[in-house]
Amino acid sequence: MLTYEERVLDALGDPTRRAVLTRLSGGERSVAEITEGMAVSRPAVSQHLKILKAARLVTVHAVGTRRVYAIDPRGIESLRNWLDRFWNEALTAFKEVAEREAIRGKKS
Repeated sequence: MLTYEERVLDALGDPTRRAVLTRLSGGERSVAEITEGMAVSRPAVSQHLKILKAARLVTVHAVGTRRVYAIDPRGIESLRNWLDRFWNEALTAFKEVAEREAIRGKKS
């Protein structure tokens, strides 16, 4: 079973899904609106949206007979927190190296 982070990274690994997220960054849209101008069919976009929804990157709600999709800010925040952990670890490691080098420089 995939972890949440693995599902998100798998979902974002596909260029069509990244394009769908980019379209949704401008606000909520129906499948027809998302598909407009893309080189993929509505059923294909629906399948991509299903994967993005499973990864908690998009939400869906009904508006009349249409299903409208939007970016799920909670999923994006979770992804960002996960990625920030790596950034924070890298900054901490850099700080430690810089401090050691500064101590060595003072001893010279």
